[in-house]
Amino acid sequence: MHSPDGQLQQSGPGSDGTPVTGIPQPGVSPIELRVLAVMAAARYHGVQLDRDDLRFPGGQPPEPAALVDWLRNAGLWARGVRMRWRSLIGLQSSAPVVLLLRDGGAALVVRTDPARDRVWTRDPAAENDSEPVPVDAAAMEAVWDGETILLRADRGNAYDNEPFSLVWLARLVWTDRKLMREIFLASLMMTVLSIVMMLLVMGVVGGVVTYRSYNTLALLSLLLGIAMLFEGFFGYIRRQLTIVLGRRVEARVNLEMFKRILGLPIDFYEINQAGAIMYRLGHIGKVRDFLTGRVLTTLLDVVTLLLLLPVLYVLNPILASLSLVAAILMVLIIVAFIRPIRRVYLRYADAEIAKSTVLVESVRGIRTVKSLGLEPQRKEAWDSTTAATGSWKLELQDLINWPQTLVHPLEYFMRNGVLLVGVYLAINGAMDAGGMLAFMLLSGRLSGPIAGIARMMEEIEDIRNAVSMAASVMNEKPEDARPGIGLRPRFAGAISFSKVSFSYPRAKSRALDNISFEIPAGSSVGLVGRSGSGKSTITRLLQGINRDYEGYVKLDRDDLRSINLTHLRRSFGVVLQENFLFRGSIKDNLIAGRPGLTMTDVVRAARLAGAEEFIERMPQGYETFIEEGSPNVSGGQRQRLAIARALIHDPRLLILDEATSALDPESEALVNANIARMAHGRTMVVVSHRLSSLTEMDQIIVLDQGSVMDVGPHRELVDRCPVYRQLWLQQTRYMQSTRAAAPAPVLAQGH
Repeated sequence: MHSPDGQLQQSGPGSDGTPVTGIPQPGVSPIELRVLAVMAAARYHGVQLDRDDLRFPGGQPPEPAALVDWLRNAGLWARGVRMRWRSLIGLQSSAPVVLLLRDGGAALVVRTDPARDRVWTRDPAAENDSEPVPVDAAAMEAVWDGETILLRADRGNAYDNEPFSLVWLARLVWTDRKLMREIFLASLMMTVLSIVMMLLVMGVVGGVVTYRSYNTLALLSLLLGIAMLFEGFFGYIRRQLTIVLGRRVEARVNLEMFKRILGLPIDFYEINQAGAIMYRLGHIGKVRDFLTGRVLTTLLDVVTLLLLLPVLYVLNPILASLSLVAAILMVLIIVAFIRPIRRVYLRYADAEIAKSTVLVESVRGIRTVKSLGLEPQRKEAWDSTTAATGSWKLELQDLINWPQTLVHPLEYFMRNGVLLVGVYLAINGAMDAGGMLAFMLLSGRLSGPIAGIARMMEEIEDIRNAVSMAASVMNEKPEDARPGIGLRPRFAGAISFSKVSFSYPRAKSRALDNISFEIPAGSSVGLVGRSGSGKSTITRLLQGINRDYEGYVKLDRDDLRSINLTHLRRSFGVVLQENFLFRGSIKDNLIAGRPGLTMTDVVRAARLAGAEEFIERMPQGYETFIEEGSPNVSGGQRQRLAIARALIHDPRLLILDEATSALDPESEALVNANIARMAHGRTMVVVSHRLSSLTEMDQIIVLDQGSVMDVGPHRELVDRCPVYRQLWLQQTRYMQSTRAAAPAPVLAQGH
């Protein structure tokens, strides 16, 4: 309940029997209170939430799941729970707890007092230094039905902060301990049933044969049939539980994998081939299946082995020792081949990466392949990499075949050779027929687990390499290790570079060399210079793509590196030379990642970018479906859609990096005519080789070899800056000279 001063209060039926009515904070809606409560709780942990990241239907209070996702995306640990008063009063944490009230609002519990059976609450809309007020159970339960959000700073766990490895995956599997316990119990019951029944066989088979007791035989058959049914039931349960465990682990691994690859810096994708990345990530499935399949099955087999071996030694130590020696020899043979297999497997993996790269590059560049007639060359590259892969795979399989061949006689001996020894012992009276039969039946169950352990050891090298492959991507340093940390200021749009130097990795010279300049808020600035002068590097630094520079880059008065990275990029509208459109409608592409925007915003942005005229000519207008690779829109149309997408959220800062280079003259003229309207009320930085599109800019920054040569408007730069004047004359010379009349074309005659 919210009092006029912003606090929960009792005004009704509380402990004194008076009615409880909610008195909301004047001018603050319940929905706003719910948002403010979560933001206040996050601030306690040093995280400033961005309201643009919260997604929920307009006019309705945000659901707990949406609020939890909001907190988790900001780097906090959060969970939505339903609590009783007793659980709430027993919380020992000093961190605030968010209570979601029935009216859609929220309150913050800042302290609990179990001795007095009350909690201390603060209204989310009140000032941070306002005094909390006590609330008892009756007053709270009148407005609160138990929905609560618990949050704390993320202390890190095995999934987010530890490197990808077999141990990482094993801990992920171990989170389903309850399910694994049930699988273990099912396996244990299967093993116990088999041991009991075999001992029963051993005890009665002699009497059945000696005294020809058909009744005993019938009873034994019935018991064996019942045991078979129970064993089949437990086997079914174990398989079903294993399938469920595998699906759960697969979902968790896929979620974590996608989160990690999205968090990698752009530099990683620029220096690594897409085919190689996809091939390496594909090994995660192999490792996951190994853990939930082979390893889990082998661990269960070990349980069977530990239970069976003592029983077999009791039945006959000689036969049990023979089986154990054969098993040890199998393991030693496998171990001896591990190192050679590792060397060949690495060669095979490199060949597979090259093959995958050729395939991905050919598919992604199919337009270039078709337009230049490169099919023979790509086919030759594919044939070459396929041949290399096949050669190394053949060598690998040949090498793997050797331990399998050497192990086979030992495995055969465990199944059949021990039987012959048992018959020999039975003939010589060392064991009776019932004991021999029981041993044979139980040893048949022993050979499977031992062979499974041997095969698992054979696969371990393959899995080690698979882990290494996947880890080469999953363990890359993320772009932002703490996504919730950093300033989230409201930008006016002023930009300043102060003695900034930057070099790309492995570059021999600096991309930017001690540059300094200032861009006032709300002004339009062009960046010009020869190729490699540092124009695009400046835009990369502004977007936080590269942050390891020397000097200072500031937005307004805030150092760029102190600003939350997600907030920084959401404040920019960026249009590149090559832009990607997702599969989906034009409308979906324009409002991608911008919840709450309406059709009015879509139309306004399209009109500003000069895209409205061609969109309205399409059969389905804004609902026109964009296919993968955007084949149903031209390059110029795709570029105008990208400009509209950058403008739709009305950014304070706009970067156009060669945004009009792919446009035809008519489309470019249309966009250039709208640039003044685009720039209104925002800071705009335009990178362009076409100086004619920058003549109306407030300022133009001239770059050369990573240094700032001059800054000024077009007219002044033409007069005083040699670099700019040369670029201008190169592009306008054809306008200042009269072209000689070209000779009329002559149609060649057939002579």
